[in-house]
Amino acid sequence: MDMYTGFSACYEKFMDNIPYDKWAEYIVTLLKKYGVNDGLVCELGCGTGSITRRLAKAGYDMIGIDGSSDMLEVAMYDHMDENQGILYLNQDMREMELYGTVKAFVCVCDSINYLLKEEDMVKTFKLANNYLEAQGLFIFDMKTEYEFGTKMGNRTIVDNREDGTLIWENRFDPKTKENRYDITIYDPIPDEDGIFERIDESHIQKAYAREDVIRMIEKAGLEFVADFDAFTFESPKTDSERVYYIAREKRQEGKLYV
Repeated sequence: MDMYTGFSACYEKFMDNIPYDKWAEYIVTLLKKYGVNDGLVCELGCGTGSITRRLAKAGYDMIGIDGSSDMLEVAMYDHMDENQGILYLNQDMREMELYGTVKAFVCVCDSINYLLKEEDMVKTFKLANNYLEAQGLFIFDMKTEYEFGTKMGNRTIVDNREDGTLIWENRFDPKTKENRYDITIYDPIPDEDGIFERIDESHIQKAYAREDVIRMIEKAGLEFVADFDAFTFESPKTDSERVYYIAREKRQEGKLYV
């Protein structure tokens, strides 16, 4: 089942509890802490562009990449007046192609957790290393096994509103470290009073151990710089729900440096 297709039309409605301003402020702090004060930044897995637009407002020239054309349609057309010259590209992050280098890549909202195989993680990291300027940054976050297994577990979350209902069922497999979300949405059909469209999607994310993430960063040729318990500058803990990783471009043989 395709992800972020029907869900895209009502995604922002049901995700209105996410503190995007706080998240973007933290990302900007990280970028500046490690020397990226301006210039071209690319967000991988940008979705409807909530973070992309905020980074553009903070002064960065933004590219947004996402594998869902439906999510990008919302980003481009529902927010046309806010896009400030943002370039959106419909690409799989594992196969992305850019016309040149960027100062930083950002990939947040646990988009990296959708990469279920180590080879896909390494491939994505290698591409990022290839398209980064010298000493450029790659900042990404990941949900942890604690978040999937303990906080979310096998819970069912229901968000029932006058203008729609979201049912979010979680199933975590401790052996594979994969979490499956079965999502059912009842979204009102415009101009059809009392009639709702049912939307069903299934998503799978995977938890990775910290040492494995660092190993894959280095295997891809990047330099591991730091990791933090989300929205802090403290080291990750056993009960961290989300961890931010910072990697840096490492000089490669055969890469053209300007």
